[in-house]
Amino acid sequence: MSTALTQPDSDTPTSAEVPEDVQENERLSGPDLNVLEDRVPQWLQGSRVLALWTAVLGLLYLVLSYQPLWHTDIWGHLSYGRWIWEQGRLPDVEPLMPLSIGMTYIDTAWLSQLMGYGLYRQFGVSALQMLYAASITSACTLLLIGVLRKSNSNISAGFLVILTFGIVDYQQLLIVRPQLFGLVAFVGLFTLLTAFRWRTGWWFVVPVLFVLWANLHGSFIVGLGLLAASCAGHAIDVFRRTHNWRAVMASRHVRRLFVLTELAAVAALMNPYGIGLYGEVFAVAGNANVHDLIEWDPLTLRMSQGKAALLCALALMFVYRLSPRRVRASEVLLLVGLGVAAMWTSRMILWWAPVAAYYLAVHAAAIYLRGRKSEMVASPRSGKWSVVTIGLAWIFFAYTPFGLTVLHGQPKTPEERANKFAKSVSQQTPLMVTDYLHRHPPQGLILNTYEWGDFLLWAGPKDLQLFVNSHAHLVPEEVWQDYLTIVNAGNDWEDKLDRYGVNAIVLDVSDREALIKALRSRNEVWRIGYEDNMSIAFIREQPIL
Repeated sequence: MSTALTQPDSDTPTSAEVPEDVQENERLSGPDLNVLEDRVPQWLQGSRVLALWTAVLGLLYLVLSYQPLWHTDIWGHLSYGRWIWEQGRLPDVEPLMPLSIGMTYIDTAWLSQLMGYGLYRQFGVSALQMLYAASITSACTLLLIGVLRKSNSNISAGFLVILTFGIVDYQQLLIVRPQLFGLVAFVGLFTLLTAFRWRTGWWFVVPVLFVLWANLHGSFIVGLGLLAASCAGHAIDVFRRTHNWRAVMASRHVRRLFVLTELAAVAALMNPYGIGLYGEVFAVAGNANVHDLIEWDPLTLRMSQGKAALLCALALMFVYRLSPRRVRASEVLLLVGLGVAAMWTSRMILWWAPVAAYYLAVHAAAIYLRGRKSEMVASPRSGKWSVVTIGLAWIFFAYTPFGLTVLHGQPKTPEERANKFAKSVSQQTPLMVTDYLHRHPPQGLILNTYEWGDFLLWAGPKDLQLFVNSHAHLVPEEVWQDYLTIVNAGNDWEDKLDRYGVNAIVLDVSDREALIKALRSRNEVWRIGYEDNMSIAFIREQPIL
């Protein structure tokens, strides 16, 4: 072998030539970190800003995961999901309320119900907490992505859109129901239309979204309205610029949105009920029974969400006055259209809030960034921040009830599961009176307070016969009016109880004082079977068979 290959370079000192104290210092201090190479692929490198938003959204998800589950809606939907799971088919008529037998049932949320029940069977109540937290966090994430794209990644605008959305929609977001899946779909579609340029993939993504949406919840109708408003808004913008209707018809983007709206409407037909689903959605909104419910009342300033909406609207007027951004017609159509719908029924504020929050944040950022764009510096990216981001995401997942269940399994004993369930639900959940019904199953029909019908249906004795649940639109109108008469201790309330053969009555103490007082006065007919500071159960002395 040539000696040239074994001889050290003349410029490189050998170990014998390096002083011993220098060698010792290098050994103790280790390698020079300044010369370490970041080997994480560039496309996978994160930034400090990404880590920041992961921390913010992760904390939101963590807090929401520990939010007690509300005592309405979710339990009724799970009951229908359980029925579908056990029967292996969708119901043709209302299957769970004896007074609604024969009423045609078009289940607009069957996929949400089935998915929720399947996850509950596997992971218990923590799965419901996960679905709730993930839905709201996903909606916030999508809004954040849209605002950051339109505001040159302005951090303040990102915080503003999340806070505004949360404050205005707070009451609507308290209740766990399939509508939250619809909210995620709505915000995703809205962000796609407003924050991204047209891509060929939209022809596939949007119809698939509507196929899923139409089976998850009936709010897909609002999504079609969003597409139609975007199309009409772009048409108006073109006409304002050209004053020529031919230019409107020739606009490629207007034609694209028009065809996309049609495709979405056709895609929604891919459901078990076909075009009948459209009729059912409008029938529920127009049902006379639901308009007796508070959540279907018009939005007014007497409501806290009405006050929040007014403050948001005033803030929008202010930023629109100062914003250098051009106001598109679609913005006006969406804000005014959804705002009017919310004044008709307060439930529609769920859809107005994310739109209002988005435009408020975008225009506020435009005001702030006017003349400051040159000062914006991109956050440096590195593999270190990718590791931090992944670590934060793991922490915020692992310390939630769902994460702990996935990692460690469900509680082993029935007592542990019951304790976990009790800690996961709201204080208004009628746990104790439900336990009483298990120990003393009533015979025949039970008159129950409307707000508790869903939980009694879910957690009560098997084949419990309830008067009503939260599906008020499936209750015959005469039965619904009789229910209102009875629970308000109106005329002939006792005769109506006899006519329906009611043998037990379960009421909430705080809201049914008049009926409770009347029943106490009829102690020869009704005895108190159970009572605590939240609930009371009356049992008929001589059951009607």
